Amino acid sequence: MIWISRTLWRLASIAGAGTVVLIALLPVATGAQTIPRAQSSATTAAHQARQVASVEGITEYRLPNGLKILLFPDSSKPTVTVNITYLVGSRVEGYGETGMAHLLEHMMFKGTPAHRNIPQELTDHGSRPNASTSFDRTNYFETVPATDANLEWALGLEADRMTKSFIAKKDLESEFSVVRNELETAENSPANMLLSHVTAAAYDWHAYGRTVGGARSDIEGVPIERLQAFYHKYYQPDNAVLVVAGKFNPVGTLRTIEQKFGGTSRPVRSLAAGNLIYQTYTTEPTQDGERSVVTRRVGDAPLVVMAHHVPAGSHPDFAAVAVLARVLGDNPSGRLYKALVEPKLAASANTFLYQLREPSLLYGVAQLRAGQSPDSAAAAMAAAFDQAARSPVTSVEVERAKAFLLKDLELELNNSELVGFSLTEWEARGDWRLMFLQRDRFEQVTVADVQRVAAAYLKLSNRTIGVFVPTATPNRSEIPAAPGVASMVAGYKGRAALQSGEVFDPSPVNIESRIMRTTLPSGLQLQLLPKQTRGDRVLVQIQLRYGTEITLNGKAGVSELTSSMLSRGTMQLSRQQLKDSLDNLKATVTIRGAVNTTTVNVETTRPYVLPVLDLVAQQLHTPRFDQADFEKMRQERLVQLEQSRGEPQVIAINTLQRKLLPKPSGHPLYQPTPAEQSTMFNAASLDQVKAFHRDFYGASFGDAAVIGSFDVDSVRSAMIRYFGGWQSTSQFERLTRNFAASDSGTTVIETPDKSMAVLVVAQTLAITDTDAVYPALIIANEILGGGFLNSRLAMRIRQKEGISYGVGTGLSVQTFDRYGELQTFAIFAPQNVDRLVAAFREEVQRVLTDGFTRDEVEAAKSSYLQQRLQTRANDGELIMTLIARRSTGRTMAFDDALDAQIRALTVDNVNAAARKYISMSNMIQVRAGDFAKHPPVSRTP
Repeated sequence: MIWISRTLWRLASIAGAGTVVLIALLPVATGAQTIPRAQSSATTAAHQARQVASVEGITEYRLPNGLKILLFPDSSKPTVTVNITYLVGSRVEGYGETGMAHLLEHMMFKGTPAHRNIPQELTDHGSRPNASTSFDRTNYFETVPATDANLEWALGLEADRMTKSFIAKKDLESEFSVVRNELETAENSPANMLLSHVTAAAYDWHAYGRTVGGARSDIEGVPIERLQAFYHKYYQPDNAVLVVAGKFNPVGTLRTIEQKFGGTSRPVRSLAAGNLIYQTYTTEPTQDGERSVVTRRVGDAPLVVMAHHVPAGSHPDFAAVAVLARVLGDNPSGRLYKALVEPKLAASANTFLYQLREPSLLYGVAQLRAGQSPDSAAAAMAAAFDQAARSPVTSVEVERAKAFLLKDLELELNNSELVGFSLTEWEARGDWRLMFLQRDRFEQVTVADVQRVAAAYLKLSNRTIGVFVPTATPNRSEIPAAPGVASMVAGYKGRAALQSGEVFDPSPVNIESRIMRTTLPSGLQLQLLPKQTRGDRVLVQIQLRYGTEITLNGKAGVSELTSSMLSRGTMQLSRQQLKDSLDNLKATVTIRGAVNTTTVNVETTRPYVLPVLDLVAQQLHTPRFDQADFEKMRQERLVQLEQSRGEPQVIAINTLQRKLLPKPSGHPLYQPTPAEQSTMFNAASLDQVKAFHRDFYGASFGDAAVIGSFDVDSVRSAMIRYFGGWQSTSQFERLTRNFAASDSGTTVIETPDKSMAVLVVAQTLAITDTDAVYPALIIANEILGGGFLNSRLAMRIRQKEGISYGVGTGLSVQTFDRYGELQTFAIFAPQNVDRLVAAFREEVQRVLTDGFTRDEVEAAKSSYLQQRLQTRANDGELIMTLIARRSTGRTMAFDDALDAQIRALTVDNVNAAARKYISMSNMIQVRAGDFAKHPPVSRTP
């Protein structure tokens, strides 16, 4: 469960991105009507839904009690998502109520009379659940395998906890410390705190000036009666939007919704009852002068933030503001990039934009390296904003920005895992149909529109500046109020719904039967899985492998820099030309490298897959390797390292990995410290990068896979043309991991001025994933710490005692080397370290002494198998599985066999595996936090 912080809102800004939910699309007839059906005993005429609107395959219904329903069926997905959104967020919180919407989100997992153990039920049904809170809404969702039983359960759960959740005092007493721990995690980030301070300074009265997480004192001091009143006021059908998305029968599902939700009465809202829901009437006064704020905290790299007030996300001006934000913040063509990064005043510079129900903010952000001047960077950023307000933007800048924004929206509409969550975001902004209206507005934005909004809003008097280290004639920006959305969307029909995908069986046997495998002349192994996808979506993954332990010695830094340079232009195209080409081809290409691999991920659509493959081949074969871009990229990487040096999580994990797999410096598997990484990057040269590419890159030891709507013959021919003759000039050998038993040592690392501490615990295991015990260890890990809020560690440490916001375990095992790791991770307040470690030890000992129960094992088996089904149903995860299986000489038969082995496990198998391999005497502990400032009550043994 999360609250959307200001930093995270960058993921949910102008493109509407957010938490991923699996959804789908199928055309539905338009026109206001009631779905005909046989009258059932549980569904009366008073409970029947009426159709309100239908746009591009999404259909809205309304129950008499006020519940809004959005149905979004897609038979090509073997999963279904139930997502309910309440139109309540931090914007409506009053004095003393800050953080209440988020706190209530946590309390909603504590049960109802009919659902007393919600985390267990979520696990039993193999769901992928979560919840989140932001400024304008709170949502809860669960994605489950598409069965009638699972869907009925999910709808019943959300219907029940809408008005019947316990919201009990005993649960509040344990949960508020978990929420506080989440706040402390956000407070650890200087960047997050600076953004909070800038936003607070920019607003005088509006609630958007407060963080979604709220004030710690409000969270800790809120009376249970006030929280209960908040719940009963806002968690009602007339304040909720229900989205059902995925594989389901619309008519039958609507009947189930009527049965589950229709019996909940519309509340009688009155002044006397104290449950009236008012529209926000607090209007932020026009800002009348430049404001500034300085944040002084422990950290390693300066930061400059600049914010301007802009209209609400539904306002007609917002599309032009979004284009303006892109013109300013794009890399490398953006004006901030040219004003700050190119003259080396900052390591990176960009913009982001809140798209909210009420008027919000446009931010400029510059990250600096130690030694760079915040004052110089702030002056350069201010000059860039001023110039944009005075100097005409160009048609090239505007069309480039529009291409990017429209590409993102189009790809989102092609990806049924994003649209469903976006529907609730747009509903919180005023109406779900705004998502399509925004697309139409982007297409209509002109140069004149962008210049007009720049002159209107990028004013000195409308600016707030923040740094992490009066005017005689006021020139103020009047921010228009949010418009009436109903008139905008009334009668809006949108466009034809995108083509739906096929019904796809994600079983290993079916997947294996449809894979087409080819060995290219170069040696590259190609796997093709054609299938009809929504919007003709196509995914490609190419993984190159190179080098040996000897040839890669001392080259880890150069290897990482080489892969990073592949996205910065080709011999034929500059970095900007390459970026523009991919945007125009509706494609996203990401390239990531490890010491001996480079992986390319591509998302596009059928009409563009061949020209996109041509561009990818250029990136891999003939990268540009521009000296100026190399220096900029290196500076970006260095500033990231500088920012991470004081972070407890980074330090703890780095220290643990160095202990688990000790290697001499220079070895490809050596884990360098952040300081050592900085030294490596500073020492590397562009000539070394060019030589590494020449000596190591090739397709002979690589893999490629393509999934989606594509022509098999043309894609196979293209892959042969681009990669069939690309021989590797050097050999590839796996980097072996040698098992050495871990000890029980404890390392404590001080990280001053960090509110959140981190504990990581791990032990090495002498097994491979072919050992008979491997499936049993998977289930043991699932029960101990792998489940969603209902593992033993989560139930004890988070649910019962409220020590940690996040706690869990992970199991990783090699195929060819007898080497594995069992790891535990927890975040907590540093003063609770004794309680945390004691609880962890007791739970591990309870496993070894008492073992797991038969019910626990059966529930974990069912949950894990359903999770594996969802992994195979997701093309982005499936393509990684295909590459991984082929690289170990396997087919999907391995997955089929592993599923069978898990089904056959008994409680004795799992307990025997746990007792043989799990041992506190072999668990290394690393703790990082501000323990000096917040000492534990007693010393941990």
